[in-house]
Amino acid sequence: LNRFSKDMNQVDEVLPATMIDTIQNGLTALFTSLVVATVNPWMMIPTVVILFIFYYLRMIYIATSRDVKRIEGTTRSPIYSHLSTSLHGLTTIRAFGAQNILKKEYDQHQNKNSSAFITFIAIGRCFGMWLDAQCCLYIFFVTMSFLFFDFDTLGGFVGLSITQSLSLTGMLQWGIRQWSELENAMTCVERIKEYIDVVPENDTNTKDPPKDWPNEGKITFKDFSLKYSADGPTVLKNLNLSIKNKEKVGIVGRTGAGKSSIINALFRLAENNGIIEIDGINTKIVKLERLRANISIIPQEPVLFSGSLRKNLDPFDEFSDALLWNALEEVELKETVSDLPLGLESKMTEGGKNFSVGQRQLVCLARAIIRRNKILVMDEATANVDPHTDALIQVTIRKKFNDCTVLTIAHRLHTIMDSDKVLVMDAGKAVE
Repeated sequence: LNRFSKDMNQVDEVLPATMIDTIQNGLTALFTSLVVATVNPWMMIPTVVILFIFYYLRMIYIATSRDVKRIEGTTRSPIYSHLSTSLHGLTTIRAFGAQNILKKEYDQHQNKNSSAFITFIAIGRCFGMWLDAQCCLYIFFVTMSFLFFDFDTLGGFVGLSITQSLSLTGMLQWGIRQWSELENAMTCVERIKEYIDVVPENDTNTKDPPKDWPNEGKITFKDFSLKYSADGPTVLKNLNLSIKNKEKVGIVGRTGAGKSSIINALFRLAENNGIIEIDGINTKIVKLERLRANISIIPQEPVLFSGSLRKNLDPFDEFSDALLWNALEEVELKETVSDLPLGLESKMTEGGKNFSVGQRQLVCLARAIIRRNKILVMDEATANVDPHTDALIQVTIRKKFNDCTVLTIAHRLHTIMDSDKVLVMDAGKAVE
């Protein structure tokens, strides 16, 4: 969030303005120096000296300020994360009376960021003070040069030289400051570039399965292993199992057993070894977009995006309004949506907060009904809903997905009572 807000603002607004100021002041100072040198060539000596002093001071300033600016940027991120987490968990925080704990944590994050920010400002003020001192010395030496080295210069030229020197010092001072700020602002570019350089998902596959794939929903794991990082632990170990088409499989196991990792493997969310076949086709050779579009999922935390309800149900405008309304009727949301002033065009707030958790889960179920995929994944879908919504989801699954392969990760045994098989996971292995 920090990089996409503060850092992007620095790159879009501060960086261009700083660059223009640096170039403009540099060119103006150059031509002003030529005017002053034309009147009194001796003035080039203190001008060259002051330029070297300015550059030396700038190098000292940059060596410190750049690192402090980087620290200020990195300590700002925890503040955004803490605020976002606190807002999302506000109900839980109040329920447990943990406001003071969260305030203390926020103060710690804010103090670290404020310390870095104040240090950065103090360094800048110190740098400015030294530049001011050198400018005063420069004007002193310029004035003295007329008194001791050039007795024939007319008073008008002396006045011109001194006024131009005053202007020159101001431009040099501001130019050096902006040049330094330009380099400091480049730390924001550096932080953004870290995200630019993140390697995207490897999807070089060009093979496109038949249009009706998968038309059965048969899933096969062959000597399959999964890691979330190259040097991380193996979370699925030599998994071999076969799930027939239209089969309902419940997946159980304690925390960390590898239940959700099976789902992640189906969607190719991590690097893996081995083979997963859907209807006889290795998923590794299928385009990610095609693979993920053909597997429906109802997650534990329902996801709704900002925008209209229609876009949440049918993001790519592939289906008719009649089909959308039918799906909403199946999950008993038709009346609720009909009562909204804009119906399907009603706006969803961020995260769908204008719907209850149960209603958001039912919208996800309606989305799966609309897609009509042959494979449905339920990742503890009823963990956070009331008993009525839980029962409605179970009935709808039995009725609408009878001819589909359904994988259910469960923490309540009654949610897998209708399963044809139960897969027991332990330490990344299928033990039963």
